[in-house]
Amino acid sequence: MNLPFLKSEPETVQLGLCTMYPAPNILERIGLDWDWIWIDAQHGELDFRDVAALVRVCHFIQRPALVRVPAHDAGWIGKVLDTGAAGVIVPMVESVEEARTLVRAAKFPPVGNRSYGGRRVIDLLGRSYYATANRDTSLILQLESSEACALAEEIAAIEGVDGLFLGPDDLLIRKGIDVDAPKDAATVGRELTLVTEACRKYGKRSFCVGASDVSMQLALETGCQYVVGGSDVGFVAQGSGAAAGKMRRFFAQSGRPTAQAGENALY
Repeated sequence: MNLPFLKSEPETVQLGLCTMYPAPNILERIGLDWDWIWIDAQHGELDFRDVAALVRVCHFIQRPALVRVPAHDAGWIGKVLDTGAAGVIVPMVESVEEARTLVRAAKFPPVGNRSYGGRRVIDLLGRSYYATANRDTSLILQLESSEACALAEEIAAIEGVDGLFLGPDDLLIRKGIDVDAPKDAATVGRELTLVTEACRKYGKRSFCVGASDVSMQLALETGCQYVVGGSDVGFVAQGSGAAAGKMRRFFAQSGRPTAQAGENALY
C-alpha cells in the first residue's frame, strides 16, 4: 500500500494525532479519529521495531504516518522511509546547510543521496518505488528557535524540503518563557507567522501544535494547514483522570472517601 502524505488546499485543515507509546492497538483504536499520524521516535518510548509496527497500523487504518526521527541521522531517516512511512519529521533544524544535508539523506538522486533497497517498500511497491519516492514521501523540518524561524523562507525555498513544523516547547524555552505558558500570538505568534508565510510562498506544508483553544486560534489566524490536536499520552491521562475524579467525588459525597486523594504524582 502506498500512502503518500495527504495534500491539502490552503483553506483545508488536516488534524494530526501524536503517538508516543509502543501500543499499536491503541493507535488502531483512536487513529481513525484523525487525518494523519505523527509517530514520535524522538521523545516517545519507541525503537525502530515499534516505529515499523505503528507504520503498519497506519497503513491498515489508511492514515498517512509521519515519523519524527531522534536526530539528524541519515541512517535513521533512510530506515524509517524504508518502512513505507509517508515521511519524516526532523527536529532542531537550525541552518540552511543542515536543511540541505537532510534533503540529501531523505531524497533519492538527483535531488539527494538516499540509499536504495528498503525491504518493506520493495515488498509493497516493487523495485521501482524510488522513481516516485521523492514526490510521494515528505521531508518535514522542525524549526524550534527564533533564529531558525528567521531562516524559514530560505529553508522553505530548498528543493526537497516539503514542509516546516514549528516546535513550540523548545521555542518557548529558548525564549526564556515557561514551557507551560499559553502558545498564543504573544509567545509564538511571530515565529508561526514566519513559518506559515514561508510555506505559503513556496508551496510547502505548514505544521503546528493546536491542542489548546489559544493554539487552535493561532493556527486559524496564521493559516497553518496541518495541526496536531493531541497525543495518545494526553488522551490516556485525561480520560483516566476524569473517570477516577468522577468516582472519587461520588464516593466522597456518599460518606465513603476513597483511599487516595486522586492527584497523579507524575503530572
